Amino acid sequence: MSHTIVPAEGVRLPWEGVPDHVRRAVEAELGAAVVAAVTQTGGFSPGVAARLRLDDGRRVFVKAVSAETNDISARMHRKEARKVALLPPGTPAPRLLGSYDDGTWVVLVFEEVEGRQPHIPWERDELRRVLAALGELARIPAPDGVHAPREDGFGRWREIVAAYDAGEDDLHGLDPWVRDRIHELAEREDRWAVAAAGDTLAHGDVRADNILLTADGAVFVDWPHTLRAAPWFDLLISLPCIAMQGGPDPEETFAAHPLGRDADPDDVTTVLVAVTGLFLGGARLPAPPGLPTLRAFQKAQGDQALAWLRKRL
Repeated sequence: MSHTIVPAEGVRLPWEGVPDHVRRAVEAELGAAVVAAVTQTGGFSPGVAARLRLDDGRRVFVKAVSAETNDISARMHRKEARKVALLPPGTPAPRLLGSYDDGTWVVLVFEEVEGRQPHIPWERDELRRVLAALGELARIPAPDGVHAPREDGFGRWREIVAAYDAGEDDLHGLDPWVRDRIHELAEREDRWAVAAAGDTLAHGDVRADNILLTADGAVFVDWPHTLRAAPWFDLLISLPCIAMQGGPDPEETFAAHPLGRDADPDDVTTVLVAVTGLFLGGARLPAPPGLPTLRAFQKAQGDQALAWLRKRL
């Protein structure tokens, strides 16, 4: 199918746009003043994402958002602070150096990673490096405190069916293949958490804008969705986005990867049903403040996931 590349971007705020008292508090925690800030593109946060240079020579990465701009993003930052504190040594993730939370502004400060996001459209060698890194990540056991699969945005088919049966949704905009099978998809979606179960540490939201290519391989950033899941979970959720951004066919890539070859086919299809619903169901919701491309991004991912699902079913 044709590729519709949609950028992953929110409305970025420069570091200088953060209130003075918040910036002073962050500098106090770091024990140094910020002398330069470079805003980073890519990703969906409607707040700050910047590389900072401090007056003692250190470099850090900071992300910050106000709940008044987007309360969901503020809650995601708080969730990420809790999750990254649980990541075991050796996880390919930046280390959290400090945080600030006054109930409105939430700021996370990470060590700076010397790396860059993959090129889009995907280049073969860079994709190979990321697929290898996913294989290495799947070797890490999930630590205590990282939860097993649960709702967290899944269950969209069930929500759509409930609204349809109540006469509140006419299924407008959904593919005819989906409309004909909407109850079947919702029923199968109910089993996704069991199908995705496992003991592996999973990032839970692998996309190009959450990856930094480094001299040693790849580092994954933005960990609010991390969970305990099957080893192949991250591979599966990444492939619709990779395909949408110029990458290869998801089924072929999954089947060729060691994680995909070892996966139970029925479990994979069940989780793919839920992932397809997550994207296509989310795309039908109103756009959140400060995230103008999110719904189009979800729709493009959902279209790729649906094409893959139709092959498997």
